[in-house]
Amino acid sequence: MVKELVHDPMFLGIKSKPASKEDVLIGQDLLDTLMSHRETCVGMAANMIGVTKRVIAFCDNGKYTVMYNPEIVGKSGEFQTEEGCLSLLGAPRAAVRYKTIRVKYQDNSFAWKTSVYTGFTAQIIQHEIDHCNGILI
Repeated sequence: MVKELVHDPMFLGIKSKPASKEDVLIGQDLLDTLMSHRETCVGMAANMIGVTKRVIAFCDNGKYTVMYNPEIVGKSGEFQTEEGCLSLLGAPRAAVRYKTIRVKYQDNSFAWKTSVYTGFTAQIIQHEIDHCNGILI
């Protein structure tokens, strides 16, 4: 179900709690909401739809993915960039990101996986994991 976006920086600054199997519908709502904004958005975290759980959804070159409890376990190639955010009003803001990241997460079956991402997809995931950690750009 497509949900309304949260724009309150106080709420978005709350650190998210771990997701469980009972939260699989949050992942679907997040994916539905992201796809409804696909013209202007490439990633979302659950707190952007009002839920403080560690769930993110993102577009990886046209393939939409949901991760539960994502954690960056390796990173390399630090760089400076500017990013916008659908939940935050105003111009893009400065951010430090990494060109390559290794992410440990749970999939829709809540099986643990580890994957490596590079380039723009890595940047998207870092932004959304920051949301889970209550970090705003």
